[in-house]
Amino acid sequence: MFEIVYHHLVVEEDIPKLSSVWKNKVRRAIEEKLANRPEVYGKPLRRSLKGYRKLRVGDYRVIFRIENNKAKIFVIQHHSVVYEAVEKRG
Repeated sequence: MFEIVYHHLVVEEDIPKLSSVWKNKVRRAIEEKLANRPEVYGKPLRRSLKGYRKLRVGDYRVIFRIENNKAKIFVIQHHSVVYEAVEKRG
C-alpha cells in the first residue's frame, strides 16, 4: 500500500471547489488506484512536468509524484487548468 500525501493547497483550495459528486469520484479513484498501484494507473507526464504522473477522473486530473512508498498529490483540478497549476506548485 502507498501512503497518500496531499499538498496543502490541494486540501485548502482544490478539494473545496469540487462538487460533492466529483469529490466522491476523485476520493474513490485515489483510494482504489493510487493507494494500491499508482505506477500502473498514473500516466507519466513529459517535458517540463517530467517526473509527475496524472490520474484521469472524468474531466478532472490528479497530478502526483511517486516517492518511495508515497504518492504525493500536488493538484486536483479541471483538465483545462491543471497543468499550469502544477508548474506553480511543483
